[in-house]
Amino acid sequence: MIAPDLQGAIDRAEAHSPFLSGLLRRESALLDRLDSALDDPLAAIAAGPDAPTATRLRVERRRLALLTALGDLSGRYSFERTTRLLSDFADDALDRAIRAAIAERTPDAEPVGMTAVALGKQGSRELNYSSDIDPILLYDPQRLPTREREAPEDAANRIARRVLELLQTLDGDGYVLRVDLRLRPQPEATPIALPVNAAIAHYESQALPWERTAFIRARTAAGDRALGDYFLDAIQGFIWRRSLDFGAIGEIMAITKRIRDHYAQGQAFGPGYDLKRGRGGIREIEFFAQVHQLIHGGRDPELRAPATLDALAALGTAGWIGADAASALADAYRLLRTIEHRVQMLDDRQEHALPQDAERLADVAGLHGCGDADALLDLLRPHVERAGREYDALDEEEGGGLPRDATGLEHALRDKGFADSKDAVRLIGKWRAATYPALRSSTAQSALEGVLPALVDAMAQAADPRAALLRFDAVVAGLPSAINFLRLLEAEPALAKLLSTILCHAPTLAAMLGRRVELLDGLIDASALDPVGDVETLIAAMAVPPDRDYQDVLDHVRRFTNEQRFALGAQIVSGASDPLSVSAGYARLAEAAIGVLADASTAEFAQRHGHVPGSELLILALGRLGGAALTHASDLDLIYVFTGDHRAESDGDKPLGAVTYYNRLAQRITAALSVPTAAGPLYEVDTRLRPSGAQGPLSVSLDGFAAYQRDEAWTWEHMALTRARPVYGSAAGRQALGGIIQAVLDGGRTPRDIAGDAVRMRRDMALHKPPLGPLDAKLLDGGLVDLEFAVHVRQLIHRQGFDPHLGRAIEALVAADLLPAEMLPAYDFLTRLLVVLRLVAPDAQPPAPATRGLVADAVGAADWDAVLETFERTRQQVRACWQAVENMRTEDEGDGDRRG
Repeated sequence: MIAPDLQGAIDRAEAHSPFLSGLLRRESALLDRLDSALDDPLAAIAAGPDAPTATRLRVERRRLALLTALGDLSGRYSFERTTRLLSDFADDALDRAIRAAIAERTPDAEPVGMTAVALGKQGSRELNYSSDIDPILLYDPQRLPTREREAPEDAANRIARRVLELLQTLDGDGYVLRVDLRLRPQPEATPIALPVNAAIAHYESQALPWERTAFIRARTAAGDRALGDYFLDAIQGFIWRRSLDFGAIGEIMAITKRIRDHYAQGQAFGPGYDLKRGRGGIREIEFFAQVHQLIHGGRDPELRAPATLDALAALGTAGWIGADAASALADAYRLLRTIEHRVQMLDDRQEHALPQDAERLADVAGLHGCGDADALLDLLRPHVERAGREYDALDEEEGGGLPRDATGLEHALRDKGFADSKDAVRLIGKWRAATYPALRSSTAQSALEGVLPALVDAMAQAADPRAALLRFDAVVAGLPSAINFLRLLEAEPALAKLLSTILCHAPTLAAMLGRRVELLDGLIDASALDPVGDVETLIAAMAVPPDRDYQDVLDHVRRFTNEQRFALGAQIVSGASDPLSVSAGYARLAEAAIGVLADASTAEFAQRHGHVPGSELLILALGRLGGAALTHASDLDLIYVFTGDHRAESDGDKPLGAVTYYNRLAQRITAALSVPTAAGPLYEVDTRLRPSGAQGPLSVSLDGFAAYQRDEAWTWEHMALTRARPVYGSAAGRQALGGIIQAVLDGGRTPRDIAGDAVRMRRDMALHKPPLGPLDAKLLDGGLVDLEFAVHVRQLIHRQGFDPHLGRAIEALVAADLLPAEMLPAYDFLTRLLVVLRLVAPDAQPPAPATRGLVADAVGAADWDAVLETFERTRQQVRACWQAVENMRTEDEGDGDRRG
């Protein structure tokens, strides 16, 4: 005879729960001994010992599901006993699965060396009716049984996979437990079982704030319990901190604000209300207790209670929360969790929300013994409202911060001007979730929250907020630490605005910043957007004390130069400077870096090899550096020349002949300019324009250089010489080298078919180096290369207009009626376009629509259409100028050039 209370429970189960009615039919034998089974349920559910472990566990889980449901529905089991039974079974099942997995692989070994540390509701022995479990699987490589020649890590992960299979594979007998291992350290990158000491190291050095809350409820649940206890003892200092500074309080408050992040739906009370995540729900009560535990538990061990109800009681007793609040929250917790169990009893699913469907909501009410759905809602409402008020008092929003719930954040971003606010919410959510290593620490999270309002405001004003956010995301993703970066932006709102402009428009600068975030420091001073000084001023700024070693010099020059290059790029993007002025600034900066590094390399080289008496090294710049008009991406075209007797020898401890001396010194200087150090890269150096090209020695004597240019150099080398400019060496040495160059240009050279050679070279270049894209101002036909070739041919043929600065050379040729007048504005336009596009569209493709106005402003055009029209018109003019060269005959060179 079944007692009335139990019969009532059975009737409600059959009427309202498909899952329980199926269990009543399948396990009808239990009903014959229901009273005794409920007295000792764990004994009553035992399956036959001859069945496989997986089968026994599934049968026992099924029987326990029925007994706990009937004990709960009948009122014989309190909430606490129900959750304790479910948790004890989970511990036992997990333990048996670990033992079985080890025994299957190593039958004669003791089941030691692997432990399961329970977190979440299993850790606090408060499992849901249909809950999963959240353990961390740890192993001791020294003690875990392994097969012959098997690495411990391989054994551990095979055992762990078998444990998962035993527990959660669904078959005809159902399943045992769903297992979620994502609470282990860095789950995206770590194996499912971790070495215990590696786990300890993680929690001692790089664990995230939410992991502290998870470990409030941690305990050894299964496997090698001594190993689990060793781990938990080792990390107690991570969980419970005696002293609490401002940053720690900030991290705890940040945790509380994340409760409402993930689920915008289910917040409003009524059908569909999320019992776990809704406002005033289970999770808020748990966090209310856990926040107070984290704040005060470091000094008061009595507060370190894993179970929520025990924690609330301890906090109330200690006076940290009011006794009335402790009691009200405990009552709300019991009721919310009990109704959550009813929801899960419907279909044995891990559901947390009240059904939206009226019939299913009525089933939940019926299981609980309420007359209808309205009665159930009326029962819940006052508890939900009280819990919500208590939590709201804890989670007072700090002024000026961005909302943490997704809906509120999306509305705030839309109000600020983000058209694609959902994408922005996703990115900000990634940062707040500490997805990147640079944001894992509590200090970094605090700094992030401090800068987000100003940063979002600045990016909202950018022409393309989404591009700015995406590039900011890429920068943060590559940082080892973001704290100083974020604090700087917080302290300098104007800098945040400038950064958003850079990120919006300039992928080149954004990538540079991603590699060396400290480059942003150089923009703090308002003078950063002023033109850079002359070469002498820059050299003085780059200088380091003489007692610093060579490596320090290299690092200092790299830091200073890259900071200035970054600032020069920012000048263009912000519209503070004309690209022509910035181009000249890039060149002065490179010339200064050459001067400082050549001096340092020479001094360092001389310590071992001395100096060559009566001799010095000269450095000749060609190409864009010679013309003092670099872009952000320009390499340096250099020729090394030395003066004096090439047969001389240096006077150091390890003397070298002059040729060997200067070749090795040139190698040293090239490396100083081009090899990356800890402070980053500097310049690419191209020395192929030296006499005899890549096949010739790196450094050549002054006499050898003169003879080569006079007797052997080809037309393309003389064309390059038109933009040659000494950038290093004494005034006398530079003058001597400049005199040789001028003599060659004035006709002291072997006669060549200059126009014909230039046409052939240009055709070869077009074949082997095609344009990057439709906006390649350099390599497209009618671009800068065609203009440069047209200028150089006329310079060499007519021996006029020689000036390394191409703009001044064009002015002279126009004045001599050797070039059309429109070539000067053509040069200015193409140069401006090239300098700007190297920053905003390095692939020479049309930039994003938001960036096109910036390009138009930089080149002096009214709008983007005007840029394209001017580009096409300019190219036609340059093309016509170059075609005039193509039509020249050899005899057009004149007798003077033949006499050279």
